[in-house]
Amino acid sequence: MRAAKHVKQSLMEQYSRIAKAVSHPRRLELLDLLCQGSRTVEELARTIGASVATTSQHLQVLKRARLVESEKRGLYVHYALADRAVCEFWRSLQSLGATRLAEVRQTLHDYFHARDVLEPITSSQLADWISAGQVLVVDVRPMVEYAQGHIPGALSVPLDELESRAEGLPRDVEIVAYCRGPYCVLSPAAVEALTSRGFRARRLLDGLPDWAMAGHPVERYTTPTPHSIGEHA
Repeated sequence: MRAAKHVKQSLMEQYSRIAKAVSHPRRLELLDLLCQGSRTVEELARTIGASVATTSQHLQVLKRARLVESEKRGLYVHYALADRAVCEFWRSLQSLGATRLAEVRQTLHDYFHARDVLEPITSSQLADWISAGQVLVVDVRPMVEYAQGHIPGALSVPLDELESRAEGLPRDVEIVAYCRGPYCVLSPAAVEALTSRGFRARRLLDGLPDWAMAGHPVERYTTPTPHSIGEHA
C-alpha cells in the first residue's frame, strides 16, 4: 500500500512539472507560436515583444518540462515543440478556459464574434469550398509562419500589409482569412478590415495547426516565396 501511494505521489509531482512550466502567460504564448513551426529565439522574442534573454529563460523552463526541444543551426538556436501532443494539450487548455471561465467567454464574444459579419467556417467546410473553387483563402500570419506551412493555394497577406494590398484582391469571390488558431486575433481583425472595404469575408474557425491535425494537406516552402496577388486574381 505504501509503495502504491509513493508511485502515485511521484507521478503527481512529475505532472506538476508541466503545470508549473505552462503557468506563465508568456510561455503559453510561446507554445502557441511554436504550434506553427520551429523558430529562433530572436524571432520569438520579436513576436512576443520581450527581450531575447527573457524569452530564452522561458524556453528553458519549457524545455526542462520536455515540452520543447532545441537545435543549433549555424549561429542560431531553433526551438520546436517536442511533440504534436503539446499543441493538442494547448488547444485543450484553450477549450477548457472557454468552457469554464466567464472572463474568457466574454473576451471571445467581445473581440471575435463582434467582428463576424458572416459565420466563421470549419476546416471541413473550407476544404469543400477549396475543392469547388468557390473561395480565396488568405493567410494573415507573418511570412515566416506562412513559409513553414500553409493551406495549399492560400495567399500570404500578413495583417500589417492588408491595408496596402486590399485593393489588389478580387471582389467576385468570398475570402476566408485564417491565422494561428481558434483564438488568434489576426483573422478577426483581417475580416473586419476586409468587410469595411466591401469584401465578402469570413474567418476560419480554427488555424493552420488545427487544419493539419484534422488531416488536411499543408504546403511548405524551403524559402519564403509567397504567391503574388496576380496569381490568384
